Amino acid sequence: MRKEEVRELKVVSNLRTSHSKVVEQLGLAIVGGRFGIGEPLPGDVELEAQYDVSRSVLREAMKTLSAKGMVVAKSRVGTRVTERCYWDLLDEDVLRWHFETGVSIDFINHLYDVRLVLEPANAAFAALHASAEDCQELRHFAQLIGAPDLALEEQIVADLRFHVYLTLVGRNPFMECMVGFIKAALDGAFTLAYDAPGKRRGESIVEAHMAIVEAIERHEPGAARQAMEAVVQHGRAKALAALEGKQLPA
Repeated sequence: MRKEEVRELKVVSNLRTSHSKVVEQLGLAIVGGRFGIGEPLPGDVELEAQYDVSRSVLREAMKTLSAKGMVVAKSRVGTRVTERCYWDLLDEDVLRWHFETGVSIDFINHLYDVRLVLEPANAAFAALHASAEDCQELRHFAQLIGAPDLALEEQIVADLRFHVYLTLVGRNPFMECMVGFIKAALDGAFTLAYDAPGKRRGESIVEAHMAIVEAIERHEPGAARQAMEAVVQHGRAKALAALEGKQLPA
């Protein structure tokens, strides 16, 4: 993704093709446990009828799920669901499917442990490489995160754009490859934590993100890392509280 594309970033991409729809429905069914680990999927004829697609579309969908580590095809055996240890949890779709079918406290903690490794490092890289224009863009997104005149979804989109843009500012091509994971992790966790009618983000969340921007503007990697760690840990607490049915300040 290019930096100029971040302002067009949405929460969830539309599924336009038959191939995408089949992958989506089968992926959700696998993650949700409709097809158990080690179990064979229905045959091609049954799946073609169920999803109203051609054999070629179905095969492409199976190739996509195989690339995500979720199924394996064997001659005379059919296509079976693989063990979870083979699933690509860094894949944007796989991670999103977990949130859509339900996540556990352990899952959230594991996810935030990874965020705590990646995102403070991204902030530190940004402090070394960000231009004045980059900082201005980060400030723009940070201000929108808690804007009182924006709906919750618009605030969440601003938060997504902040973290994705910050990742790109760091100019580390390996970190840039993690944008899809970061987007899906934030999308799912934010929706989980703030899924309530009329819910809004408070001023404190804006101040926390502004602390990251200010450290980047001062070109202080350590301070930027520390400020991001605070944001990630706050997000962990909100997500866990949501799973446990508790209320924490926004």
